[in-house]
Amino acid sequence: MRKSLLALVAAGLLTTATVTACDDGGDTGDAGDGAATNNGSSQQVTGNGGVGVILPDTKSSARWSTSDPNFLQAAFDKAKVPVQIVNAENDKEEFKRLAEAMLDKGVRVLVIASLDSISGKAVIDNARKRGVPVIDYDRLTLNGGADYYVSFDNQKVGVLQATELQNCLKEKNVVTPVIAELNGSPTDNNAKLFKDGYDSILNGMYDTGELTKGPDQYVQDWDNDEGREMFSLMIKQYPNIGGVLAANDGLGNAAIEVLKEKGLNGKVQVTGQDATVEGLQNILAGDQCMTVYKDVKLEADAAAELAISLYKNVKPPVTDKLKDPESGLYIPFKKLEPKAITIKNVKSVVDAGFVDAAKLCAGDYKKACQRAGIQ
Repeated sequence: MRKSLLALVAAGLLTTATVTACDDGGDTGDAGDGAATNNGSSQQVTGNGGVGVILPDTKSSARWSTSDPNFLQAAFDKAKVPVQIVNAENDKEEFKRLAEAMLDKGVRVLVIASLDSISGKAVIDNARKRGVPVIDYDRLTLNGGADYYVSFDNQKVGVLQATELQNCLKEKNVVTPVIAELNGSPTDNNAKLFKDGYDSILNGMYDTGELTKGPDQYVQDWDNDEGREMFSLMIKQYPNIGGVLAANDGLGNAAIEVLKEKGLNGKVQVTGQDATVEGLQNILAGDQCMTVYKDVKLEADAAAELAISLYKNVKPPVTDKLKDPESGLYIPFKKLEPKAITIKNVKSVVDAGFVDAAKLCAGDYKKACQRAGIQ
């Protein structure tokens, strides 16, 4: 019989954290006169033609300010195709303004990682009116009707998280632990796919009594500060939490910070995703059970390859399709495979060149890296 706990937090108890934007413009090309304003900062949309890329923010995950723009830029530079990469800094109106400015400048292809379905659809509709194809990057814009979608198998991400959490709990001999779920943003379709994946594993274990279902909350905008506050309430109400299914490394670290305050880090098993330096360091320290490595270079290269073909008026051959659950449309889907990372194979992320060993192994992590075979 399923063991279930009462819902944790009434909606009115949660405080939505304020996201402060900063300027992270990845501007390239010649200076132009199209400007987009974001809380006092300005990102210039420059040049004519080429490909426009709009990334979502720089706070939910380090990848959006480091890996993605760097790999995308390198791929377009190699093909000698002009590109401009900007970041909406979690501002939905800014997201639309940046797209409008790029379209006004004559971009021939748009690559977008939407903040939500409403602003994402507005951008796609605007591009369609102008005959400009759109590639959904990493996140599917629900009911948006993008021309292509490039991402990882996001349900499998969740399956990997739940499977490794189960393994970590068994290794620690934790009996029928209470599991807290810190899900991603309710406006991000990926967060729902991750949850579908891990719940497909966890629900069976709840039913058999192997695990006990605990608090289960979405974190608006993937905000780590809100996640920390939310988990503080969770563990205050349920101090016997034994595992945390955190949807990414940022939320995992938010939970770990709370656990450290209570001396429970390393005892409560925590998951993650994105293989960030912070997440990998938490694994090396024994505070995080696992993360999911999604080779962002593969994703960036795949998106760039599609965009370059469209820029050259060549229809890309994409065999997979993903059904949009809202529109019912099947979107051509370039699907990539994720990989679970634990202390046993953390070295593989360094060997792949995804993170820098010197940065990962700095300071207190040097000895832990040596134990993990990382030089």
